[in-house]
Amino acid sequence: MAKHRDMMRDGAKIKGYDEKLVMQLFDLMEKFAEYGFNKSHTAAYAVVTYHTAWLKAHHCAAFMAATLSSDMDNTDSVKIAHDDALNNGLQMLGPDINASQYRFTPVDRQHIRYGLGAVKGTGEQAVNTILDARAAAGPFKDLFDFCRRSDKRMVNRRSIEALIRAGAFDSLDDHRARLLASVGIAIEAAEQAERNAMQVSLFDLLEAGGDEDGGAHGPRYVEVPRWSERQRLNEEKIALGFYFSGHPFHELQAEVSRFARKPLAALEARKEPQFLAGLVVGVRSKFTARGKMAFIQLDDGSTSLEVSVFSELLDAERAKIREDEVLIVEGKVQRDDFAGEGRLKVVAERLLTLAEARGRFARHLRLTLNGQASGGNARAAAQRLRSLLAPYTPGNCPVRLAYHNGEATCELAFGDASRVRLEDDLLTSLRAWLSTENVSVDYP
Repeated sequence: MAKHRDMMRDGAKIKGYDEKLVMQLFDLMEKFAEYGFNKSHTAAYAVVTYHTAWLKAHHCAAFMAATLSSDMDNTDSVKIAHDDALNNGLQMLGPDINASQYRFTPVDRQHIRYGLGAVKGTGEQAVNTILDARAAAGPFKDLFDFCRRSDKRMVNRRSIEALIRAGAFDSLDDHRARLLASVGIAIEAAEQAERNAMQVSLFDLLEAGGDEDGGAHGPRYVEVPRWSERQRLNEEKIALGFYFSGHPFHELQAEVSRFARKPLAALEARKEPQFLAGLVVGVRSKFTARGKMAFIQLDDGSTSLEVSVFSELLDAERAKIREDEVLIVEGKVQRDDFAGEGRLKVVAERLLTLAEARGRFARHLRLTLNGQASGGNARAAAQRLRSLLAPYTPGNCPVRLAYHNGEATCELAFGDASRVRLEDDLLTSLRAWLSTENVSVDYP
């Protein structure tokens, strides 16, 4: 290296380059030489790189299915490979109790079927038991048929619930809340059928046959309300480790864009503070000389971004940082040259819940009544409205009521004492009563 240093210095002089700059460049190369790969090592990696690049380019679905299967137990790795598959134009089909294998499988050149082994809480033995039962007697008909035909020693309640949460039964019944509520009944019915099968009387055999065919005396599902989109995705995340079929932030994106103007993927470094928003998907803390600080991972479906929260703000606003909840951040967005070109860092100056952001930016909450609420009884409607608003007062957002019936139309502006906090529970209860189109948060 010393010999080459002299050669480089002499060559720089001949070509008129600044010697100080050239020596600085050589120092970097000399440092790399301490741990750089030799040619044979580099050549071996180059061959492997070429092979995998060729497979990904020409047989992308098969290659990505194998990549996903290679580290199925690591949720972070699955998520990275899943996103990469989507970015390469592939479509990921959800786990299916009647179509999935243990591993991820390519269905055709454009589609990959999610592997049952990547569902948390299953395990290889349980999945192989399910696959054997499916191969022996054909596709499962419903949850009760699945529980009857599966070995309860291998496929326990936890495994079944995980498969339901992941959407593996959607091809049979997409009412995941009802399926989850009925798991206990289905397992009990299956155990009862096993006991009946050991009896020898003709009556018992006929009764078991009647249940098998879904007769009048067979087990029934527990009827419960369907999950909201947000709850369905949260349950899915429990089973798969990430949001698979959608993103909870998407249903709020149109409203949030009224104050957080740009998605996280479109943010740019600026001197003045900016508003940004996303779902809290992770939080880590660190102790510094100034005290404990937090690093919040926000995700809005377009990308994920880390936000630094220093100790003073963290102490004051800690309660607002809740995983899987929307967080609005006012902060400085700067280039992070240390992390790499194009990377950004965000330092929070203020944290807001979605309800607080609505209260700060919304013009008013607008409600529309058509005279038909509470059976046409205006007094009863007024009482019910008062009872719904009361738990969320006092707040920052004014309330306006547009009322019309067959005889008259008017718009009422409620007084300051009736200002409300625009929390999700309030909007949900109002929309359940008045319908979605009659409840709106109006922004300037």
